[in-house]
Amino acid sequence: MLEFFVRSLDASTIFTIAALGELIGQRSGVLNVGVEGVMLFGATLGFIVAQSTGNYLLGFLAGIAIGGLLGLLHSFFSITLHGDQVVSGMGIWIFGFGLTTYLGNPYTGPLGMDRIPSALNLSPFFFLGIGLIIVTWFVLSKTSLGLRIRSVGENPAVAEVSGINVTVTRYWCVIVGGMLMGLAGAIYSLNYNPVWNYNFLMGWGFIALALVFFSAWNPFILLSGSLLFGILWQLSLNPQLVLPGVFSRYIWRMVPFTVTLIVLLIMATKWFRTRWGAAKPEALGVPYLKE
Repeated sequence: MLEFFVRSLDASTIFTIAALGELIGQRSGVLNVGVEGVMLFGATLGFIVAQSTGNYLLGFLAGIAIGGLLGLLHSFFSITLHGDQVVSGMGIWIFGFGLTTYLGNPYTGPLGMDRIPSALNLSPFFFLGIGLIIVTWFVLSKTSLGLRIRSVGENPAVAEVSGINVTVTRYWCVIVGGMLMGLAGAIYSLNYNPVWNYNFLMGWGFIALALVFFSAWNPFILLSGSLLFGILWQLSLNPQLVLPGVFSRYIWRMVPFTVTLIVLLIMATKWFRTRWGAAKPEALGVPYLKE
């Protein structure tokens, strides 16, 4: 049972960090539905670099770097070219799905390195995730930088008149968000499940995306949702440890995605938009055309 909860926390850490990256971008008004693609790149390049060099740090830096580069790419299409943010994000996902399959195929199999040491039976990344939640909440809620980020996400025209550079602020938010997504992917492939295989993330990026909406753009609610989905994911893999003999394991494998679908359906209702619509950044997904 202890192993079940430890693995659940490990899974929730990945959801937390990836979703936090998306939350930062969305608070500035930029939507990136390509979280899965960024995580795939971070996981694959992190795995390749770590295995090739025998160095975990270089693997994680590679994941962060490719995530930042993809964030820059998404920023260019969405902010500079004023393109459709959903189309750009889907393009990143499809690009990541195809290219990582080609790049990672020669490395199929286990990482072949000693596991990263744990602290109190917990991955060090769990504590990193908690720290990032606190820092993000503090920056967004208690600092002038957070006020600028929230301003460009709510009303970029007013923010620009107030002297805030909307383009630069959004660029940095999306790039930092991409770096966190890439890091989350690297944590998956180097710590949680250090075995590379074709499309091995299996929808984690889409769950992280749904968690941002589920959280109403609040970092602490996001953490709670990540813990819930971490438990649900681990339950889908090892239901016999908690509920032996209850349903087939194939039914349990559908539970995280079913819950994600239910969350998205609830968000689409008039009740949700009326009750929680104020939490959504007003300019989310809308290109800013400077007059």
